[in-house]
Amino acid sequence: MSKNYFLIDCSLADISVAAVVGMAVYHQDRMEWISKAIQSILAQSYTDFVFVIVIDGRVSDDVLTLLMDSQKSDSRIRLVQNKQNLGLSCAMNLVIELTLNVNASYFFRMDADDISLSDRFKTQVAFFEAHPEVSILGSALTEINEQGDKVGKRSLPTSHGEILRILPKRCAVNHPTVGLRYQIFKDGWRYKEYLKNTQDYFFWADLSAAGYKFANLPQQLLQFRRVNNFYKRRGLGKSFNEFKARFYTMQKIDQYTTGNVVYACSVMILRLMPSQLVKFAYKLDRYLLNKWVKHD
Repeated sequence: MSKNYFLIDCSLADISVAAVVGMAVYHQDRMEWISKAIQSILAQSYTDFVFVIVIDGRVSDDVLTLLMDSQKSDSRIRLVQNKQNLGLSCAMNLVIELTLNVNASYFFRMDADDISLSDRFKTQVAFFEAHPEVSILGSALTEINEQGDKVGKRSLPTSHGEILRILPKRCAVNHPTVGLRYQIFKDGWRYKEYLKNTQDYFFWADLSAAGYKFANLPQQLLQFRRVNNFYKRRGLGKSFNEFKARFYTMQKIDQYTTGNVVYACSVMILRLMPSQLVKFAYKLDRYLLNKWVKHD
């Protein structure tokens, strides 16, 4: 691991916790949302974790002050500064590498503009303990707008079989909600660092092909921030990566079917259209998912 980072007034040595929480902060993240994201983690009913926040490149002085004050107020927070912006995959891989010796059992994702419900970790850990065969666990989520108002929800298939059935068509785990058994990383798996988006989709394809078991909880355990330019942000680069991820998944889990190929091509064509049609494609994708999913 190249030394393109440094710890800020903290250490990761001699820590013994059951879980690691990883979050990255970027220059465009709003301070108000970062604060709410951090507070939602610190308010978890499950408390046996270390919260590693990667400052991925330069941020404003106000955001840096917020992060340092948060670290001073709660000993579970550890700050890591990347010397330059490297992206989410690199940030999460850095958290993983820095905490390999912590001997944690679980790894939880968090984004700097989302809000975790207070029982999120407790609920996911309880499921992991009751289902030792499951290694990757997501949940449903509530979509909120910039003001924090509910604007939708996102539910996904709950069983491993249904997740794999849907996976060639779309990413079947809500990445910001996910918890993973740390053994996955001890086995050597990491996010693909050359990907600046859709890294989760490729990761799920790799892990499913390797035989790891998935599940999703039906509870909405996270509030996902859907900002006003959400559909515009899903631009050509992300759409093309999703297109590649679908075919990558088909190959990985041997699901090359006419339906999967037609679906991948259709969504790609729609996302090349004007923004209103992109919005329609997103809603159509959600509608079809609800039709396809068979919840246990």
